[in-house]
Order: sequence, then C-alpha cells, then structure tokens
Amino acid sequence: MSGVLRVAAAQIEAGQDVPANLAACLRVIDAAAAQRAQLVVLPEFCNHLSWYASREQAHELATRPGDAFLSAISARARRHGIWIKINVTHAYADARTGGTNLLFDPAGVVVAQCDKQTLMGAENDFLQPAPTVGPVIETPLGRLGMYACMEGVVNEVARGLALRGAQVLLNSLNSFALDESDLHIPVRAAENKVWVVAANKVGPLLPRDSLPAIAEGLGVPPEWLHGAGESQIVAPDGTVVAKAPRTGEAVIVADIDPSLADDKRRPDGTDIFATRRPALYGPIAAPPVGRQRPPGAPTLPVAVVRSLSAVRDAALAGVQLLVLPPHAAAAAPTAAAPTAAAPTAAAPTAAAATSGHISEISEMLVGTEAHAVIAADDESFVISAAGIVARQPRLHGGPGKEIIPVDLDWGRLAVIAGDDALYPETFRLAALLDADVVAVPYQAQEPWELALGLPERAAENRLNLVVSTPLDQPAAIFAMTPDFTLWTKWEGPFTGRISTPVRFDVPAGDPVGTASVAPAQAANRLVSRNTDLVDGRPWRLADALIR
Repeated sequence: MSGVLRVAAAQIEAGQDVPANLAACLRVIDAAAAQRAQLVVLPEFCNHLSWYASREQAHELATRPGDAFLSAISARARRHGIWIKINVTHAYADARTGGTNLLFDPAGVVVAQCDKQTLMGAENDFLQPAPTVGPVIETPLGRLGMYACMEGVVNEVARGLALRGAQVLLNSLNSFALDESDLHIPVRAAENKVWVVAANKVGPLLPRDSLPAIAEGLGVPPEWLHGAGESQIVAPDGTVVAKAPRTGEAVIVADIDPSLADDKRRPDGTDIFATRRPALYGPIAAPPVGRQRPPGAPTLPVAVVRSLSAVRDAALAGVQLLVLPPHAAAAAPTAAAPTAAAPTAAAPTAAAATSGHISEISEMLVGTEAHAVIAADDESFVISAAGIVARQPRLHGGPGKEIIPVDLDWGRLAVIAGDDALYPETFRLAALLDADVVAVPYQAQEPWELALGLPERAAENRLNLVVSTPLDQPAAIFAMTPDFTLWTKWEGPFTGRISTPVRFDVPAGDPVGTASVAPAQAANRLVSRNTDLVDGRPWRLADALIR
C-alpha cells in the first residue's frame, strides 16, 4: 500500500428498534461516503442494544448471513464503493451468538469477520467469546485488523494484531466510559505504532425504561450510562487527528498513510517490536490461576526522589517506598569536583558508583521502615537499612529472565526499570505475579509514554506505579481507587472514568514528589461481573505475543 487513505469513524445511537438502528447505520455510511471516505468504521452492536431477556432472545435477534440488516449494509458498500466495518450480534449455525466484527469490501462482500475475544459484564450472559483469533486482512488500503470495545481495555488483542502486521486497527465500541477516549483508544495506537480508527455509541446503552432504576442501584446519574461518543482517529504516535463530540450522531474523517505504521522505532532507533522477548512472556498465554495472595495494606506512602540528599528526609517523614530515577547513583557526585590545579582521579565506574551509593542509601534508611529502589544499567536494587533486599536484572537488552518480586510488610513490590517499562507484556507479567506496587525508574523519549503508556499499564493491570524519571522530565505516581468495579455501588462521585488511575504529577525540576497509593486495591480486578482485567485476558489466543 502506498499513498494516503481517507478513513471515517461514525457514532450512532442504537436501541431496541432494529429498523431504526439500520437506518442510523445507513445514514452515517452515506455521510462518510459524501466526504469521500474509502473506509468507515461503525460502533459495536449496531443492530441492537446489548441488553436481552435471555441467551435465547439474543440469538433470535442476532444477524444472520443474508438477512435484511446485513444485506442493506452490503448494498450500501456497493452503492458507494466503500469499505465498511461494523460490529453486530451474529447468530451461528451451531447456536453460538458472537459479538462479531464484519468487514465489507466495495463490492458488498464480507471479506473478513471475527468475534470478540473478551466479553464485558452482562455480555457473558448472552454471547460466546471468540474461538479463534481475528485475521489481519490484506487489502488495497493496507493491512487491517478488527477488534471491539473491551478488547481495547486490555492490551493483548490489539498487540497481537499489530505483531501479525496490521497497520490500521478498527475498533467498534459500546461504552459510556470517558477513559476509552482519553486513554484506552489512543494508547493502543501509540504502544504498537499503528493507526486506530475507533467508533463509539451515543445515547442510552441500557433500555430507557430501566435506566433510572439501574442508575440508582449503581449510584451514578442516568446520563452517565449513555454512550460516551468521542469517536476518534489516532496516529501511530498517539496523536488524535480527528475526534467526534461527546454527544450526538456524527461522522469524522481523516487522511492517513498506513505505511507509517511499518516504522516501529523510538527516537533513539530502538525497534519496539524487534527488541521484545517473547520467550519471557509465556505466562500471558497460560491458563489463569487467580490471585494467590491476600490483599496488601490499605495505604502506602511513596515518593519519587530525584536527589540523593533528599532520601533521608523522605524516609524520616514516613515514606515507605522511595524510587530514584535510572542511573541516579552513577550520575550523583560522590565528592567535590577537582579544581583545575588539583590532580584528577580516575572516574569511578557505573558499577562502583552504584555500589557506593547503595551503601550510602542504606545508611540513610537506618531507623526507618523505608525501602528505596535504584536502577543501574543492567540491574535494579531494592534497598533497606540492612542493605540489598532484592535485585531485578534488566529483561530487555539485559540478562534478566523473569520478574523477581519481593514481599514487604505492606504487600508485594515489583521493579520494572528502563526500557523494560516500554513493553505492555512486562507489566502483565508483574500482575500475574500478584504485584501490588511497581517501582519504575524510567527515562521517557516520547510524550505518549508518560501521558498514555504508563497510566495504561496501571489501569489494565490494577497496579500502583511509582514512576521516577530524570530531574529534567516530569514524573508521576499512579494509584488505584476503590471506585472501579461496575454493577456495584459507586462510593464517590462518578466521573465517567472506570479504570483510569488516580494520577499525582511530579513536575520537571522538583526533586521530590510524594503521594499515597493503595496496595490493597490491586487485588480488585473485576471491572464488571465475570470480567477480570487480568484473568479475563484472551490467554487462549495470545500465541502472537509469545512467538
């Protein structure tokens, strides 16, 4: 594929009136064609509200090959000579009902389809998850991959499509969560360096007559149970190039170059796919065993500490976990600089500097219960007043073979330092080891890494993160909140964001930033009934991640 492709994302309201839903689909397809789009993406469950009395009713109301609904979509593709991606409930001959992605070519032929791998909440009552992985489709437009809604709240589905060569990912959503738009959608583009075209719903996502009672039971205003809109088109660097409004039917278009997704390099030249270590990621594709540890402490005072001189004061102030930026020890002076007239001693090696500062930090922690984390080139260290408590070898570009968590009085700590923090798989491994808090000494190269990447690592794994960067970069602390699980009473004011962590920013130039995180909340991974963010990952279909 060479040249520019015009793509569109269309948002509609879809209720229980199937003909009205079809009319809305055709209306936005016409609008996209009028703007000369070559490909248009529609939301999830275009044919019917995802709310049914029974599994049998869901199957009865689902689309079937050649029915009136799909035939009309096919005819519109032919009329306009346009590619159309929709998502519907679809009935199979073996009595299964899927949340099915369908791609129509300009001749109106369904050239690809796949079912949703990860179901959300009540969808488990009516639908069956995908038995096979979705295809990467070679087209004159470029290489396309399809996914839907909850599949984008975890990383594995989009990751697998990108690893198999997809350049443009087509995401259909049925979500009232605002963090789809400002986190989950754009991060899938940035972390995989692909284009994402995402179409969400607007209007009520539950039956109108039941909406007030359901909202009261959840403790949220009824208007928050409407589709969140904000359909968008996202570039491979995470930039949103087109975005629809929060409410109302709308079509957005953008001109994109799919070939840009073939460049997987960071600014330093690192290829983020070539440097993966699939041999380490095997547990991601293993059957889930559930959390094996009790919850950690309710709260934990933590700090980003970017000056060795501040370590003692932070520890004495009651901070229990201090995270220093990468190479903090090697970069810190151990003696006054020589004068011009004085002879210059040989500079200490990084290893020697790290060893010396480990002892220095350990002495600073005497009389406290604090632990500090410091990272060198190939290894990170967890330090207490007694000395080194744990070591974590670097996994990517280093000798490490696994994450080695350490159990402390308040819970389980993992350390993911340097470029290891660039890979979604690393944090998934930490979650599978029941980590409660992750220390992240890190140096960002691109804006998305702190804006999207690390918040998403916290969100999709329910991990508290303490991200310590060099002094000239912003740092951040990400904490879990008890207001997370849907279908249970919300404790605080509902903001429309479901899994976004509480963020404490540490501005560039500030040597210390403190906050409290919640180790105990890492144990709560149920985003909705029967939907666990970690154990609900599509592990059976994750081969692309571990090859």
